[in-house]
Amino acid sequence: MDLNDIANEIFAVLESSRQIAPFSTIYPDFGLSEAYRVTAAVRAEREVRGERPIGRKIGFTNRAIWAEYGVYAPIWGYVYDRTVRDLTSEPLEVSLSGLAEPRIEPEIVFGLAAPPAPDMDETALIRCIDWIAHGFEIVQSIFPNWSFRAPDTVAAYGLHGRLFIGPRHSARMRRDDWARELSRFEIDLFRNGARVDHGVAANVLDGPLFALRHLAETLAQDRLSPPLSAGEIVTTGTLTRAFPVAAGEEWTTKLTGVPLEGARIRFV
Repeated sequence: MDLNDIANEIFAVLESSRQIAPFSTIYPDFGLSEAYRVTAAVRAEREVRGERPIGRKIGFTNRAIWAEYGVYAPIWGYVYDRTVRDLTSEPLEVSLSGLAEPRIEPEIVFGLAAPPAPDMDETALIRCIDWIAHGFEIVQSIFPNWSFRAPDTVAAYGLHGRLFIGPRHSARMRRDDWARELSRFEIDLFRNGARVDHGVAANVLDGPLFALRHLAETLAQDRLSPPLSAGEIVTTGTLTRAFPVAAGEEWTTKLTGVPLEGARIRFV
C-alpha cells in the first residue's frame, strides 16, 4: 500500500466524474490514519495547481443516515476557494459536470471568528462564530453506487464536491438566541416543489454547534492536519438524508425556528 499512489489516483479523477474501486477493498489495512495522510497529500496537489483551502466540511454528522452508508462516525475534508460559491436571491443555476453521482445536502455553515476548543459548551462555541448561514453542499462519490468504508470517504475529498452558501448573518448579535435555536430548528427539503424530507437540528450530533466541537476534538488529536483558525468556513453536515440530483431539478428548503432564509438552487 503506497499512500502517494493512492493520493495520485484520487487526484487524477478529481472533477472528471470518473469512478474507481474503494481502496479498502484492495488494501484491508487502509484505515483512517492512512486516509487523512492521503487527504494532506491531495490538498498539497490541489494547492500546487492554484486552489486555496478556505475551510472544512464535516460529513456523517447525521446519525439518521449512518446505517444507510455503513459509516458510523463523522469524518472531515477541506473546502476550497474553487468549490465554494454564494447563493443568490434568484435560483442559482449550477452545472453538475465533473461530479460523480452527486447528491444534495442542506446544511448550516459557520464562518469562524476564533478557533473553537474541544471542551467548549454552547455559550463558548457561539462566541467563536463570526457569521451563520444556510446552504447546500453537493457531495459526490468517486466509488460506484456510494459503496465504501469510512477511510475511503476521507481520502476521496471527504466526499466534497461543491458548497453553496446563502446570506450570512452576524452571530455577534443575539448570541444566546442563536445558541438555543441552532439546537432546536427544523427544516423541510423540496424537489421541484414537492417535499422529499424533513430534518431537525438535533440530527447533526445534537446541533451544528456540537458538530463544530466534534471537529475541534478530532483535530486536537491529529498531528498531521492543521487546527481550525479564524476566517475558516465550516459546513456542519446534512440535516436531512442526502438525495441524488439531476439536471432540470430545482431544490429548495424552508427552515423554522431559526432566522435563516431557505435556500434555492437549480441544476442544468
